[in-house]
Amino acid sequence: MSRLAGRGAAYRLDLVAGLTDGILTALTLGAGHMLAAAAPATPGLAFRVAGAAAVSGAFVFLVAHYADLRGELVEAERQLNLVAHGRFATSRLGRAVFREAVSKAAMASLCTFAGALLPMLVGALAWLPRWTPIAVSIVALCLLGWLLARTVFGRPLYWVLALGAAGGLLAWLGAALKIA
Repeated sequence: MSRLAGRGAAYRLDLVAGLTDGILTALTLGAGHMLAAAAPATPGLAFRVAGAAAVSGAFVFLVAHYADLRGELVEAERQLNLVAHGRFATSRLGRAVFREAVSKAAMASLCTFAGALLPMLVGALAWLPRWTPIAVSIVALCLLGWLLARTVFGRPLYWVLALGAAGGLLAWLGAALKIA
């Protein structure tokens, strides 16, 4: 299906969405703890937040990719004017679609884990100021925005500002909610 577009492009959504989801999850869940706690975040907390983000991301991406790819099979059946619907989904193509969805969800989950772990581990370093993990997260989002803009021939400033602003907004929300 989407492998026709090339290997790198096939996983772009999973890489970008996974990293962004992980960083934003860490900001939302950890900002309150990072800014207000008497003790810094621990590596254990960092791995727990990253693990929770990865498991949640894996489920979300598996369902989304599987539904999308099954939808492509249904559309192919419609375009071929097949009388019986659902034949592709129950064939070898259906199993291939599931394997591709699992592969893409695994990539997104791994990126979500890495994206959430980075700022939380930075927060575990006791000698750094409290706001450092939030700054690292926002800088990482800005860097991701810049790279994306270069990849898709967009305007880097807009991408950087959009992702940086989203990070700042979710850090503010996480600090206000004090979830972790």
